[in-house]
Amino acid sequence: MSETSVTEELVAPQQAGHPAVYRESAMLILRHGAEAGRRWPLHRDEELLIGREENCDIPLPDRQVSRSHARIFWENESYHIEDLKSKNGTHLNGEDVVGIAALEDGDEIQIALRFKLAFVDAGATAPLSLDDSLPGLRLEMETRQVWVNNKPIDPPLSLHQYRLLHALWESGGGVVTREAIINIVWPEASGEGVSEQAIDALVRRLRERIDEGDAEYRYIVTVRGHGFRLDNR
Repeated sequence: MSETSVTEELVAPQQAGHPAVYRESAMLILRHGAEAGRRWPLHRDEELLIGREENCDIPLPDRQVSRSHARIFWENESYHIEDLKSKNGTHLNGEDVVGIAALEDGDEIQIALRFKLAFVDAGATAPLSLDDSLPGLRLEMETRQVWVNNKPIDPPLSLHQYRLLHALWESGGGVVTREAIINIVWPEASGEGVSEQAIDALVRRLRERIDEGDAEYRYIVTVRGHGFRLDNR
């Protein structure tokens, strides 16, 4: 199934200060992760495959995502999601999906640790602002643009700052050791001449840049004696 614009959209009255759209077809909206805001309509006669492979209906190119991670399908008058024995799991509203689970309007689907999708059922009224108020960090790998709370960091991060943030992002919430940081951020140094103070200074500068967009949340967490990890919203 390819991404297309949702057909037969009727503009509904504005509610609570946000415009809304009445949708004839159900859809999934990527709320968190690269390409946040992207939408996929659902059709009752077609199942939709989520995974890391390019030929998946919803391709999520991240090593935390299994090649064939989960599927969405229509059965018994409702849409369902099934985890396909993925390595890092599928969650529905914070709960592990074991086997098959029915979907309801407004449900949040989390794929591994990186991606969150909103399920909007057919006939539901979904705010157009749904993907305009995305919390947390977002990286666009191709452009190296970093977004905080849906606003770009401007001017862009320095090369070393971006390498550090990308390493934390790729770890999927796991700890990145100081040794790994040296190898990733300063590959030319081969571990020589990079002090603990240099790493701490880089982390501090990166935190300051992120704080420009969201000073109320600590994204980079120090794990004493080990390294650092990313705690995204």
